[in-house]
Amino acid sequence: MNEPTEKTRFEFVLTEDMDVLAVDDDPIQREFCSVYLSAPNVRVETADCAEAGLALLPEREWSALLVDVDMPGMDGIEMVGVLRADPRWDKLPIMVVTGREDMVSIDRAYAAGATAFMCKPVNWRLLAHQIKFMVRAHRALTSKEARS
Repeated sequence: MNEPTEKTRFEFVLTEDMDVLAVDDDPIQREFCSVYLSAPNVRVETADCAEAGLALLPEREWSALLVDVDMPGMDGIEMVGVLRADPRWDKLPIMVVTGREDMVSIDRAYAAGATAFMCKPVNWRLLAHQIKFMVRAHRALTSKEARS
């Protein structure tokens, strides 16, 4: 195991300007999301259910959406399906973040239109790196499409 050295210092993973919406019914997960993903140029908004998340979407241009699967009312996979059926959100980068890691849940998430999938408990540093990649890939694809 590598021990921190004098040269080791903290750096934010998310360095690009972005707005992230995290939808999870667990208040602790929402708080962790706000704390661990926020950076000087990253704004994190949270919602406690799919319906509240859907209501927040039109408020701004989101860089990424993180959504839990198991929530009361509409579940996260249903939410992904609703978003993919709407042309306003059909290209929004969406990561499903859930305690489920079975093949059926993974397949359902991707079939609904998820861009990425991560299992809980969350490694917040890894999640930040995956969000960074997901947003960069999305921006590259949309800029390429705009040039075509």
